Amino acid sequence: MSAPASLTVAELAGRLAGGRAAGLGLALDFGGFRIAVRTNAPALRDKLAFYFKDFLAAGNDVDVTVEAIEAPSPAPADLGVELTVKPPDPGKTKVKEEFAELADGRLVRKRLTGMVFLFGAGRHLACGPCTANDNQVVNFINNRFIQWTLDQGCLLFHAAGVARSGRGLALAGFSGMGKSTLALHAMNLGLDFVSNDRLMVRKNGALTMYGLAKMPRINPGTALHNPSLAPVMDAMGEDERRRFAALPPEELWRLEHKYDAFIDQCFGPGRFTLAAEMAGLVLLNWRRDGGPLAAVRVDLRERPDLMPAFMKDVGLFYSQDGDLAVPDFSASAYLDLLADCPVYELTGGADFAAAAQMLLGFF
Repeated sequence: MSAPASLTVAELAGRLAGGRAAGLGLALDFGGFRIAVRTNAPALRDKLAFYFKDFLAAGNDVDVTVEAIEAPSPAPADLGVELTVKPPDPGKTKVKEEFAELADGRLVRKRLTGMVFLFGAGRHLACGPCTANDNQVVNFINNRFIQWTLDQGCLLFHAAGVARSGRGLALAGFSGMGKSTLALHAMNLGLDFVSNDRLMVRKNGALTMYGLAKMPRINPGTALHNPSLAPVMDAMGEDERRRFAALPPEELWRLEHKYDAFIDQCFGPGRFTLAAEMAGLVLLNWRRDGGPLAAVRVDLRERPDLMPAFMKDVGLFYSQDGDLAVPDFSASAYLDLLADCPVYELTGGADFAAAAQMLLGFF
């Protein structure tokens, strides 16, 4: 990694904005953490207002302001910094991001879309073809919430989450196990949705888990086998539905073709909550045609092989504030955090309906 550039976040933000005024806005409330979003693109503002409709707020009292500037993709040579390639995640081969450390923050560039994200010293800026890549702007907004929770002492979990009456379960598993699919099956039994793929967890008296205001991204197999997801099927179109329905189960299981499932459209209003007391961690370690489904309570100190199923690297969009203590994201920190939390391993054959019923007993 190269040394931090002398360029400040404010200097580079001014260069990227290029005089464009982010005059359109909306305010969001993520369980008491408030974000103002400002943009110069009416279409982007409308997209974000629809996506975050469950979290819209009023007033000007906010914790963070995110600017999303619609502009041509900044050329790497015009950024004035030396970019470092982020190696692919384990098991992946495609390079997706590159970054540069600034004097008081960080710049991240998405290689495929050319989107540039800048944060630090109280500034949070997305610049590039934002409207065409609104999903990346959504992620950037949510990453500001992740940053805040981690700075408050949370650890990041690669997990989905569901809740009932203020108590929640974290659902994790190795790649492709179907934690989001299980969460959506559990919602058919009356549970509420907390998060799709990330949870932030801390001990503050009770063990508390925080979710993200991000709709679950599901594959066609999940939509085909859950009647509540009919709106997702309708959005596919008839030809797509027929094509997916004709695929062999094994091929459908492996298919990576994602659709947004809007919680209010599929399950009704008021079913998305962003915080709950954590009642347990459920680890999916099953497989197709794996025999009878079984659940057993485990001690993670005796099962270190299960730790990678839920531990999550904070990634490029978390930048340590120099005024705060360096967080401990080690395996021992996760074990200490979960010392009094029941942990269950589901093994055998993947059976989402039966597993959803099991979850009710874990509360």
